[in-house]
Amino acid sequence: MKRTILSLAAIVLPLTASAAKPLNIVFIIADDLGWRDLSSYGSTFYETPHLDSLAKSGTKFTDAYAACPVCSPTRSAVLTGQYPARTRNTDYFGAPNEYFDKLPEPGSHIDKKKYGRFWNSPVFPAPYLGKLADSHTTLPEALKAKGYATFFAGKWHLGPKGSWPTDHGFDINKGGNSRGGPYGGKKYFSPYGNPSLENGPKGEHLPDRLAEETSKFIAANKDKPFLAYLSFYSVHTPLIARKDLEGKYKQKAAKLGLKAKFGPEPPRQNRLVQEHAVYAAMVEAMDLAVGKVLKALEDNGVADNTLVIFTSDNGGLSTSEGSPTSNLPLRAGKGWLYEGGIREPLIVRWPGVTKPGTTSAYQVTSTDFFPTILEAAGLDLLPEQHIDGKSFTTALKDPSKASDHALFWHYPHWGNQGGTPGGAIRHGEWKMIRYYVPGRETQLFNLADDPGEQTNLADKHPEKLKELGEKMDALLKDTDALMPKINDKKK
Repeated sequence: MKRTILSLAAIVLPLTASAAKPLNIVFIIADDLGWRDLSSYGSTFYETPHLDSLAKSGTKFTDAYAACPVCSPTRSAVLTGQYPARTRNTDYFGAPNEYFDKLPEPGSHIDKKKYGRFWNSPVFPAPYLGKLADSHTTLPEALKAKGYATFFAGKWHLGPKGSWPTDHGFDINKGGNSRGGPYGGKKYFSPYGNPSLENGPKGEHLPDRLAEETSKFIAANKDKPFLAYLSFYSVHTPLIARKDLEGKYKQKAAKLGLKAKFGPEPPRQNRLVQEHAVYAAMVEAMDLAVGKVLKALEDNGVADNTLVIFTSDNGGLSTSEGSPTSNLPLRAGKGWLYEGGIREPLIVRWPGVTKPGTTSAYQVTSTDFFPTILEAAGLDLLPEQHIDGKSFTTALKDPSKASDHALFWHYPHWGNQGGTPGGAIRHGEWKMIRYYVPGRETQLFNLADDPGEQTNLADKHPEKLKELGEKMDALLKDTDALMPKINDKKK
């Protein structure tokens, strides 16, 4: 009997010690990566074996969303657990930022590069706060308070100097600054001209370098709880790739007989085929970098105690700036409130909790990561901070779970990619898009039957339109959302 008790103790004690070890967090966010840009999400042109492997070892979400169709607002929502409407971070930082009613009268000199596209528009876009406010308790600050080492690598784009990663809870910053892309030096290759990232050897590739820095951090902190936040610049413009990978995809496109094809998405044209060799090469290089980080977890013996999350910050770029990808069957892309602009890949691996190779239709948005990570780590939730976030740990434990809350978007700006100021709400399979422009028709879609948002059902389902309209009105009021202003100076 005594031997049996001792044997049981020998089994239970290691398990107890293991269970008590704090959960590590690796959060990876891509830039401008569309919902269908991974082969595990349906791409037949881009190759993403490491992310596909991650999906096979965890849970893939089919109905995950960015909080905004452009980057900075989504990144703010991840770090604060609050809707961009509430934080006032509603447009990409650096966009023209005022109501424009203080500009010269029509006919006077106007800086047309900056303001001309708005001057004769029916509404002036709402102003926005161009920094992450100091008053927020961010995700890294919440984890740091519980003894976590915190690390950031890559794109920040959440304010000027003084509002960079180390000002908001990260111990280490490798590459995060005010810029929205790798615009210094040789862009995606060293020398980078990045004020927060030392140059590497000439020709070093940025995604690989960011993965290397992340891997070093994991190795240095394997004996303590950590948050490694890898925020790729990839696959944002400029469209520049490794020549070997670019050549590979040129050959692949030729072999498959793929040609560029576009269709109308007024006022723009929308790419309909994935065949852009440079973009494909950028996607694969990012995937290789993810593979390096996943290998670092294995090599340092922490993979089994690390929650890994991979997602993107907005839809794929399909109507502007080279329009390098297609989001079909979803409509439009970055900068639009249609599904192509906001629906994202989301893969989560939580060892011992998520079941390998599972798929979930649970509806998740950027605000939900904050409370989910805290709950998974067994830490106190901060509802007064991540006020708009809903933990989706129930869906990680049981992917068949259905969400019952509404998702909300507020984008009171003219998108660089052709989008119109507006808001959207999804509840269940129904989605409403309301435009903040006089006379523009409100749209209602059933995404179960019409994921491409081709058939406006507003006239056929007035009761559903009223229901969603009331929910949106309540959210606009609750977040004290800033709205566009009628342009009374329009010619």
